[in-house]
This record gives sequence, C-alpha cells and structure tokens, in this order.
Amino acid sequence: MSIPVYWADAFETGPFTGNPAAVCVLPDWLDDQLMQAIARQNNLSETAFVVADGDHWRIRWFTPAAEVDLCGHATLASAAVITRYLRPGAALIEFSSRSGALQVRCEAEHLVLIFPARPPRAEEPKEPLAAALGAMPEAAWRADYLLAVFADQQQISRLAPDFALVAGLGHTGVIVTAPGRAPVDFVSRFFAPAVGVNEDPATGSAHCTLVPYWAGRLGRTELNAKQLSSRGGEFKCRLLGDTVEIGGRVRHYLQGTIEI
Repeated sequence: MSIPVYWADAFETGPFTGNPAAVCVLPDWLDDQLMQAIARQNNLSETAFVVADGDHWRIRWFTPAAEVDLCGHATLASAAVITRYLRPGAALIEFSSRSGALQVRCEAEHLVLIFPARPPRAEEPKEPLAAALGAMPEAAWRADYLLAVFADQQQISRLAPDFALVAGLGHTGVIVTAPGRAPVDFVSRFFAPAVGVNEDPATGSAHCTLVPYWAGRLGRTELNAKQLSSRGGEFKCRLLGDTVEIGGRVRHYLQGTIEI
C-alpha cells in the first residue's frame, strides 16, 4: 500500500518554526489501529488523514498516542496541501470532522481557520494545577481545555511543567496564557501529555478558547497572538459571534510516499 504524505509547518514565522503536521491523503479510511500506527511512526504532534468527498473533504487527526476531536494546525496544513497539490486555486476548503463542519479560507498570505468558538467558564485555581505547572496562576478557566491565566509574558516563558502531573489533571490539554507585548495582544503555551504531546508548538484549537477569553477581557474582536514554544507560532484572530477565525502562514517542507 502506498499513501501520499505531505509535511507542512503551520502558523510559521520562518523556516523550522510553527507546528509541523503530516497530511496523509487516502481514498477511504484505513483501519483505526493502522492510522494510529502511522501517526506514531510519524512522531509529530498531529498527523491528519484526509479523504475527498465530492467538493468537500473528510478529516481525522491523530497524535502519536490518540485520535483527537479537533486540531487547528493540522487542518491548516491539510488545506495548504489541498490548495497547492490537489485542487490548486480553491478559495475555500470545507471539511467534515468529529467536531462538525469546518472551513479554511485562502487569503493572500494566510490561510484562515473558521472554527467554533469555545468560551471558557471561570473556576478557582487549585493546588494540583499549580503543582503541575510549577506556579500558581492568577485565574483558571475551563472549556474543552483547562485555561490558566498568568500576569505577564515572562511567567509563561519560564514555566517548566511536570508533565506527569499535567497528564493527571484529567484534561486533554492545558493552555497557559498572559498579556502580550505590542503588537501582540496575548501569548500562550499548550501542554497535552495526556494524548502524547508534552508541549505543542502552535495550537490552533486552543485559540477557540483563547480568542473569546481575550476578546472579552480586552474589549476587541481582532487580536494578534503568539505561542511561546521553542519553535514559536503566530496567529491573526477574530471573534465573530459563535465563530473564531484563526489565520496563519503555512510553509511546505516535504512530500513523499508511505509504503506499508
């Protein structure tokens, strides 16, 4: 069996930045265990599998350890692969997924995810969270992911989480965030050891929660964001009611064939 595979860096700011994703193009779904094994072999934070469905596409995402319900950077990478190699010139890519219908709009320099907004609800910071992160946040919020809010960007950069404790918090992922420095409105990092990704370099799905939170706090719906991982990532975001637009650049890295 031969499977076309592409590798692209989403939300990049230059060579070897952003979040690498593998995109495997299939005629139909493989056995779940085989797709998981491919993702484990790829050993990237996400491998996306896409299947053409008329004018639309079906998409699934796997970390090296588990299938997930939503992934932003691998969706952005998949749209970049489709518009460059599979359907050149497409202005809007539409996906069906475990999280429902998703869209990616093609603009001059950016691709823009059109994702559901997932506003968080407030809760009290607790000692297990502080122990896992190595510092007590000033506030904690919960949506699909746990959101820990700190006072400044330097605190985010210095965090050295205990990933075993983070995995034990009972959440797929933990977002940490703080105000940014102009022209950046907010910064973040994202930890997901429970699904095999200690720190994700640039996380689109986290911004489904980050954008509603910061839009409410700052009183603006258009926001610039940066993820402070070692690779880094940049996002242009906009809140439109129940929808979040998350824009970023994609850099193509390689293409090849998986032989099984």
